[in-house]
Amino acid sequence: MPKLEEKPRIFLEEYRLKNAANDYGMADEKWNFKKFAKNFRIVIVRLDKFEMEFDLIGIQPAFANAFRRLMLSEVPSMAIEKVMITNNTSIIQDEVLAHRLGLIPLKADPRLFEYRPEDATEGTEFDTLEFSLKVKCTTNKSQPKDSYRTEDLYENHSVYSSQIKWHPIGNQTSVYKETDIGPVHGDILISKMRPGHELDLHLIAVKGIGKDHAKFSPVATASYRLLPEVTLTREIRGGQASILQSCFSPGVIGIDSDGKAFVKDARYDTCSRNVYRYEDIKDAVILSRVRNHFIFNVESVGAMPPNVIFVEAVKILRDKCKSLLDELNNF
Repeated sequence: MPKLEEKPRIFLEEYRLKNAANDYGMADEKWNFKKFAKNFRIVIVRLDKFEMEFDLIGIQPAFANAFRRLMLSEVPSMAIEKVMITNNTSIIQDEVLAHRLGLIPLKADPRLFEYRPEDATEGTEFDTLEFSLKVKCTTNKSQPKDSYRTEDLYENHSVYSSQIKWHPIGNQTSVYKETDIGPVHGDILISKMRPGHELDLHLIAVKGIGKDHAKFSPVATASYRLLPEVTLTREIRGGQASILQSCFSPGVIGIDSDGKAFVKDARYDTCSRNVYRYEDIKDAVILSRVRNHFIFNVESVGAMPPNVIFVEAVKILRDKCKSLLDELNNF
């Protein structure tokens, strides 16, 4: 059996998890910053405008979960908070329409705005964005003969987020561009209409956090999992190698030119333990997860890049720690 290097692991046996409870949370040993700084690493695996996959290595689960919760519920964003309905003759009820509009992600960078005071009756250029949506569905008078396509029969039969218009307040035009303020995606369907249906709405967007309402959450999802490890204890060839490969997610187990199975990339394994269904190969595999190696996946809704969202979460945790220390010192 190959000797596994000393890492804190959870072993996935056939009917139980081994070492799952031992020191899984915060260790009893005294906190050592130098030791933590030496072992802690952040590795960015994949990053684009909307998604990021990165590893937090050498950290306790409590911190990893704190970052996840902060990204979901305490990193702010801008969203439509109030909808003034002048006219709505569509088939969508007023409250459902307002809810749909609130969930449309906006490009506006929340770091450039202030929180609107609770007792404020009117917004200012520093804490409010105003939009309008005015659309009326009519019959297309120049429709092609004998055509039954909706696009040919009606005008404005579908209302999209691109039809939301920004109305600057105060000096906002000199600070922001319309392309940097409106909806992240212009093809979000808001409503379908027919002749006689009309929308005349005034929209007010403010800064908020996901803890108050999910529409203010800057991420579509933020999750983490432990790094999987797959270790083969003996050679597996031929038909057994093919069976072993089928027990894991695609790309985890490879088979070389000699028909011998090898661990190709265990990172994306789902740890399903299907291998334990086969008596002739279940003793050839050790399944485990590294307890202090977290694989994070962050998907932004588009207002801020995912890497910026994580940095903002770290800043919020830092400020919370400072506030706690100040309170303890003044107690």
